[in-house]
Amino acid sequence: MRSNRPPCPSAASLDRAAAHTFVPPPEQGWSPLCNAAILFEDMGELLPDGRAESPLPSTGQRACAAA
Repeated sequence: MRSNRPPCPSAASLDRAAAHTFVPPPEQGWSPLCNAAILFEDMGELLPDGRAESPLPSTGQRACAAA
């Protein structure tokens, strides 16, 4: 079976925002991403190494596709 989904960017890469959620978004306001980062409703991130990334200023929609 062939997957049409592109490979998941690593959490350390500059294009980590292209990561997709691997489970439907839960009600708690966060979503686990395919690269082991956690995306919060406000678009902030918790990276696998424990670093927190602040939400970027709003410039459009984030490219995340639900599983």
